[in-house]
Formats: sequence, C-alpha cells, structure tokens
Amino acid sequence: MKILMGTKNPGKIQGAKEAFEKYFDDVQIEGISVNSDVSNQPLNKEVFQGAKNRVKNLKEYAKNNNIYADFYIASEGGIQNLLCDEWIEFNAAVIEDNSGLSSVGTSQGFPIPDKYMKEIQEIELGKVMDRIFNGNELNKGQGGISLLTHGELTRIDLTRNAFMVALTKYINGDLWK
Repeated sequence: MKILMGTKNPGKIQGAKEAFEKYFDDVQIEGISVNSDVSNQPLNKEVFQGAKNRVKNLKEYAKNNNIYADFYIASEGGIQNLLCDEWIEFNAAVIEDNSGLSSVGTSQGFPIPDKYMKEIQEIELGKVMDRIFNGNELNKGQGGISLLTHGELTRIDLTRNAFMVALTKYINGDLWK
C-alpha cells in the first residue's frame, strides 16, 4: 500500500506508519514537503484547515508528478481553546483515499500555560519549547510532549493516535461511511 504524507517530519511519518500498520499490510509511506497555507502556529480551526490544505496540495503534487497513492495523508499540530477556556495543543490528522473519501481524527491534547501564549503565537510552540527545555528541534522527533510527560508519551504516539481515529471510517466498511 502506497501512502503519500504531506511532511518530511520523521516523527509524524513514524506515527502514521504505526497507525496504518495496525490495519493494513505492506505499508509504505513517502513524505513530501507541502505547504499548509496557514500560519506557522495554527490556532483553532486553522489546525484542521492546515491538515486539509496539506492533503489538497499533496494530491496536486502527485498529479503533477504522475505519482499514484492509495492514501494521501497529513497531520497538523496546533493549539485550540474552542472547547474550554484553556489552550490545548493537539494534532489533527486528515486522510483521503484515491476515490476521494476523506476522514479526520485528532490526538489527545495537552495544556499550554497562558504565560507562553503570546510568545507561541509570535514564533510557534516548537521554538518556545526548544527555548524552555534547551532543546534543538524537539518537534522533529519525540516532541516536547515527551519532556512534559517524562518520556511516557511522544509526538509519534500523538500522531499515531490521531491517524488511528481517522482510520475508523476506512476500517469499518460501510458501517461508518
């Protein structure tokens, strides 16, 4: 099964691969860098729009380069405060198969202290977490969540879970479509 993913981020690719391998055989994911067409630090609905835009841009790239895939997927990390009065970081995953059927899923989220929100909106969460934890590109591997949970959760886990939720539309046949 060939899957194109709208990123070159190794943590996101690994998380997606783990999710698809739970339900499908011979999973091959190729990461292709495409734009999200949203701000560097997506907020609220922009998180979902960024993931959807990546899939749209990925499909356009595939068409222009004569690349076939069974699935086109993307994950966008962002922060929202729509469900409560607190800022929560989470991942949105979007999957679209080659027939055009699409599905969305989200990861669990973690709280972001208000005292960092202005800085995060100016330069993005990953860079703020790098500063706080003296890290270097924490968002590329295990992610800041690994530090916050003392190694119990990683960016890979969050991405995997978001894709597993999005896959429910595909793995339950007509029941969920």
